[in-house]
Amino acid sequence: MKGTPAGPPGNTTVARLCNLTCDSWSPFAFGHGNVELDKTETQVMIKACVVSAMLVAAAVSAAEPPKYSDGRPAATLRMDAKDHGIVLRCGDGPGKCDELGARDVWVFEAGGTYYMHYDAAGPRGWLCSLALSTDLVTWQKKGPVLDLGRPGDDDSKSASYGVTYHDGRGWHMFYLGTPNVTPPPNLVPMFPYLTMKAKASAPGGPWIKQKGVVPFRTKPGTYYSLTASPGQVVRNGDEFLQFFSATTRKSGNPCVQRTLGIARTKDLDGPWTVDAAPMVPIEEQIENSSIYYEKSSKTWFLFTNHIGIDGGEYTDAVWVYWSRDLNKWDPRNKAVVLDGRNCTWSRKCIGLPSVVPVGKRLAVFYDAPGGDSMSHMRRHVGLAWLDLPLSPPAGNGTE
Repeated sequence: MKGTPAGPPGNTTVARLCNLTCDSWSPFAFGHGNVELDKTETQVMIKACVVSAMLVAAAVSAAEPPKYSDGRPAATLRMDAKDHGIVLRCGDGPGKCDELGARDVWVFEAGGTYYMHYDAAGPRGWLCSLALSTDLVTWQKKGPVLDLGRPGDDDSKSASYGVTYHDGRGWHMFYLGTPNVTPPPNLVPMFPYLTMKAKASAPGGPWIKQKGVVPFRTKPGTYYSLTASPGQVVRNGDEFLQFFSATTRKSGNPCVQRTLGIARTKDLDGPWTVDAAPMVPIEEQIENSSIYYEKSSKTWFLFTNHIGIDGGEYTDAVWVYWSRDLNKWDPRNKAVVLDGRNCTWSRKCIGLPSVVPVGKRLAVFYDAPGGDSMSHMRRHVGLAWLDLPLSPPAGNGTE
């Protein structure tokens, strides 16, 4: 999958649209072969050329990577996915479980069936819910697979975003818990976001919470002081790595800083050790992880969602980072996969990705509210596609 560097053409490119070069730009340089134009014809052609140049400039501006008001880094390359559109709409889940939204998906395959965990926003809060499919397009909703914890529990207000891992014997789920939410009716989860655990003997559950298992917690004075919420689990040699979402706040900065951290363990039911430094700098402003390994190039591709800022913060794109070493990630090696340019139904806000290989394509699931909305609520789940094999885009970067 080839990338496209984002950036404006030079003056020569614009001028060529008017059949000129920069050096020959002159109101008296127009002509058809050896036929000279009179003054009126020249003025008409000048006007037409100016209009063409303005249109090109507008198109170029739309193609440029965004420049964020607070200077946060932008991705300058693209690995454009082809958008299919909405595949799961909120509002008709069992017991009105998702009447206020369907978002934050985790999709995996087992035995020829695709399982989608998604955050169903309903009258009781945001709960990890299940939908099933055999084609990734038509989904049957089954309702929540996790319930709220008891008062005082870390998941007393939300038990959501269930990330799974199969170890060959049973199923492990790392999910997001929090004791804090916004007021009704939206009940949006609030900090701290914590990683909690459940297990099951089958991919569809039932899931049994493991209250005695505490993978890792937020820690004051670190890059994960506000959130330490779950992410993709990958086996690497004799240990497991979890690429979790981390958030902190710098003094004097009105926005929180978001990145990914790496936690490690040799026992999925035991404690995890968190790396002292984040995967990429906190200035990257990313959260959540879904990883694909391209065997042909021995390259890892980590899909995440980026937080933009435009009159307020919101998830504005799916990004991808790539590396041949799970332990080393260069922030320059990144590209935009999906944003308002190539999403067919949401021009501004694009949420959390989950990727699944299907034959010669990679399915990229995401959520969005549609149109120009930046709302947390009433989101739907969309699907886009990338062709396999993946390869890092050519351009700025180290690989």
